[in-house]
Amino acid sequence: MTPAVARTGGDVAVETLRALGVERLVGTPGQHALGLFDALRRHGMELLPARVENNAGFMADGLARVGGAVAPLLLSTGPGALTSLPALMEAAGSSIPVLALSAQIPLSGLGGAKHGHLHELDDQSAVFAQVVKGSWTVRTAAQIPSAIRSAWELAETVPCGPVLVEIPQDILLGEVGDTVPVVVDVRSEPRAARVRDESIIAAARVLDAASRPVVLAGGGAARSGARGALERVAEALDAPVFATFSGRDAVASSHPLAAGSWLEDTATTEYLENADVLLVVGSGLGELSSNYFTLRPRGTVIQIDADLTVLGANHPVLALHGDARDALERIGDALGSTTEVARRAVRVAEIAALHATVEARLDAQGLEAERTIIAAIRTALPDAADSFWDMTMIAYWAWSAWDGRDGRFATAQGAGGLGYAFPAAVGAAFADRSRPVLAVSGDGGAMYGISELGTSVQLGLDITWLIVADGGYGILEEYMTSAFGVATATSLVMPDFVALAASFGVDARATTVDRLAADLADALATPGPSVVVLPQRIALFAPTHLDRPSGPAA
Repeated sequence: MTPAVARTGGDVAVETLRALGVERLVGTPGQHALGLFDALRRHGMELLPARVENNAGFMADGLARVGGAVAPLLLSTGPGALTSLPALMEAAGSSIPVLALSAQIPLSGLGGAKHGHLHELDDQSAVFAQVVKGSWTVRTAAQIPSAIRSAWELAETVPCGPVLVEIPQDILLGEVGDTVPVVVDVRSEPRAARVRDESIIAAARVLDAASRPVVLAGGGAARSGARGALERVAEALDAPVFATFSGRDAVASSHPLAAGSWLEDTATTEYLENADVLLVVGSGLGELSSNYFTLRPRGTVIQIDADLTVLGANHPVLALHGDARDALERIGDALGSTTEVARRAVRVAEIAALHATVEARLDAQGLEAERTIIAAIRTALPDAADSFWDMTMIAYWAWSAWDGRDGRFATAQGAGGLGYAFPAAVGAAFADRSRPVLAVSGDGGAMYGISELGTSVQLGLDITWLIVADGGYGILEEYMTSAFGVATATSLVMPDFVALAASFGVDARATTVDRLAADLADALATPGPSVVVLPQRIALFAPTHLDRPSGPAA
């Protein structure tokens, strides 16, 4: 029989999360966090128990994307907390709301007291400062509800991102008695930036006067749920809509004005440059969205973004600071333009011609295997299934060539680190058990998250993990060989992934390019986690930007 336990600071923290609507969270226990995890047991929330804190952070990313709310990430102190930093950097770069709730050493040791506590740092939150939007260090149990509420509110304030709350070990374990009432009423009231009316009017006037308007939709457009408003504006202007790699979900791929994401082909770069008005929604026009800083728009650039710091950072723009969906809805109301049949037909034909140019360029490069792999994955994956892609060669193909249909397309472009895909997919499957999820990794990146096969088995999550195995860091080998004539430290000894997965009790198989579609479809239809290993070297399509001037234009 479990003895009765007095209410503690850990209970106050969990009560606050419950009051904010949390039903599921991610965490990895540690010595200083035991009071928090013990309280979690008493309050009946569902925990996704990660093996490694960096993977836990990626799981929280997937949970937030699919769950549609701030994802709590429970961490211990020092090494445990710091191991989550690469994942939180990804959340920061991709504007994913994650609440890192970290334990701390006892209160008396904070601030560099040098008592010599295990995991002691002079200022743990300072290490997080370049990654999180804000941090709070709790010093009494009474501060816990307000600290968590404030952090939660900041995390979900657009642009979203990760935040940190630290609670010392002795506060988590200490009895609170009646000094802190049971937490039931916690309200987060984020305030989104709203574009000024005069800026909306100015943008609408410029767009109405345009003869060749083009839209470039970024991740901010996708995250804001702006698809309907974006398509309404594009349809009124008959403007082709290109998407950045993280903005693929901003417009339906089946829409006649959807122009795709071949941003690394100069055919797209030149089309964007030739627009007399380029409407950029939720993108900073950074390296990957501008064909490696070679984009040089000749017309007016209208940039809508909730992140004030990116407005005009790379090009002179008419800046609209605010939420993408709200701004597009109001621009749509202000536009005088309406679709014209002849004009629409011209734009649709131009999109088709651009795609034909890209296809012809690919046809000349002998890349049948790579294109077959992308097509096989698309054939096997149900239209509504989400996919999570690591930084790996086949994912670089998917950035441009993937047909997203109704499922989310998520990739680690916020920070560009390895190991994202599988743990993020675990978090996504944990958030929504009603449909399968696909993760795609290279063998190098797969080694980062391999321990989480145990987590997926423990919870019986429906995840299929495709590992494209080329014996090491394929993209780095290509870069180094191209630059120096020889590669160093890119060929790695790898395990037998099929046998390793099977040792966890996971359904696992090796496949070939020809069998991939069938094997992947079978794995996706198999309940629980599955691993499909494709031994295959991947080549990239030839770059088209090398002879163009590069560097930010602003």
